[in-house]
Amino acid sequence: MSGVTGARGRPDPNADTSAVLDIAGLTVSFPGVGEVLRGVDLRLEPGRCLAVVGESGAGKSVLARTLVGLAGEGGAPAAVAAERFTVAGQDVNGAGARQWRRLRGAKVGFVLQDALQSLDPLRTVGAEVGESLQLRRRGRPERSGRVLQALAHAGLDEPETRAAQRSGELSGGMRQRALIASAIVAGPQLLVADEPTTALDATVARGVLELLGRLRDEGTAVLLVTHDLGAVARLADDVMVLDGGRVVESGPTGQVLSQPDHPVTRALVAAVPRGPSRRPPVPETAPDVLRATGLHRRYPLPGGGTVNALDGVDLTVRRGQALGVVGESGSGKSTLARVLVAAERADAGRVELAGEPWSELPERNRRPRRHLVRMIPQDPLGSFDPRWNGGRILRTALKISGSARTPAELLELVRLPDSVQDRSPRALSGGQRQRLAIARALAAEPAVLVLDEPVSALDVTVQAAILQMLTELQERTGTALVLISHDLAVIRKTCDSVAVMHRGSIVERGPVEQVWSHPQAPFTRALLEARPPLPAFGR
Repeated sequence: MSGVTGARGRPDPNADTSAVLDIAGLTVSFPGVGEVLRGVDLRLEPGRCLAVVGESGAGKSVLARTLVGLAGEGGAPAAVAAERFTVAGQDVNGAGARQWRRLRGAKVGFVLQDALQSLDPLRTVGAEVGESLQLRRRGRPERSGRVLQALAHAGLDEPETRAAQRSGELSGGMRQRALIASAIVAGPQLLVADEPTTALDATVARGVLELLGRLRDEGTAVLLVTHDLGAVARLADDVMVLDGGRVVESGPTGQVLSQPDHPVTRALVAAVPRGPSRRPPVPETAPDVLRATGLHRRYPLPGGGTVNALDGVDLTVRRGQALGVVGESGSGKSTLARVLVAAERADAGRVELAGEPWSELPERNRRPRRHLVRMIPQDPLGSFDPRWNGGRILRTALKISGSARTPAELLELVRLPDSVQDRSPRALSGGQRQRLAIARALAAEPAVLVLDEPVSALDVTVQAAILQMLTELQERTGTALVLISHDLAVIRKTCDSVAVMHRGSIVERGPVEQVWSHPQAPFTRALLEARPPLPAFGR
């Protein structure tokens, strides 16, 4: 094997020519923030998977972006320095934009964390996925075939239809899979995946992890950034734990997860949701706060035809109840959430709020009661005014709701520091943005909180704190929760009842433990069987 060339064209005697990724002493800093990565060493060989875990804000996503030359993309310029930094056999220490562009797509694939913001809404999915092939002057027939193959490998059904659609016509999970397809279409040596299963249900997540496993077994080096320790246990050969931008623990996956040494690792392992909720069931005599009857919602498909996102959905939520909604990506969960809060109108059916008309009213008649129902969206970044900092976002929400609380009190509820008031949403980590969205929703002290994947971007320690906070909020105020999640462990830990959706319909509902122990619908059984076995963490 030829030596790795240094910055002046000479072989670098310190570089590991057998590794796809070989880094020593990596430091990344931002103006006004300082160092966010400090002295990181890592090495990744072909056919291996390294998982990077840590709490929100530990530097995981900054590391992922740095590895593909995008450390300062979309924000303040980043200063990147390293004793050694080689990627796919090339020395990229001090590399410019042109060298990184030649690497990305061809030799390095990147799956971004925020699928909802990462796809161009004006282009078709096929054009987006095939971009790296077009840049390398592949012919149209070859591009088309490889795009469809990549979409199918990423777990998207009907790849021809999906290729003709735009990102706004896909569910969050489908968009995530389209991003994965765009990262693997050129067959890269290194795949950097930043939370690739965040928005995916158990069945599709299993398929994505199996895909990543096949790529690894075929010789691709995979660097997996994730908060899902179940995914780490299933896929990764080695794991690296970040805290405050430093590596605090690393080693073989089985050893690190079963015998964690550092307090941060032990806290992550201890926070993995296990077992059922201990909340008492809500009495059937409790008043209804939200009732949906006969909801139908159809969307057009490219080339004609429609898809039933909601197909005769009935749903009742009682005061103080925590209702979980689960189902595969594209089953209608997010559409249901938007219809419940009247952000979208159903084609048929109605929603009542506290026994009074809600969905069929004109918006001017709904506005005085909007504080009673609040939604935390799946895409927190897209819901914020990019010109506002955290303080203005929360002050505006408090003013609209007439609450006597302060922004500092809301931030305390969601475990965010007061300094978030002075920062823009784009300057926050994915988990911090999600917590800011939850804080904004709590300003109105709602009767019903509809949460669409509220903890999907959070590490397990922050996730546990948020779910505990939501439980405490219910105990204090009687607020009802409609919790939409792909994470079955989160639903079981937080909710007292569950509704299972499949192709726009509710196919099963009931107390969580009853459904978990004795699933009746074939799809429910498939969903539960797809769960990764819970490793013997921390034993």
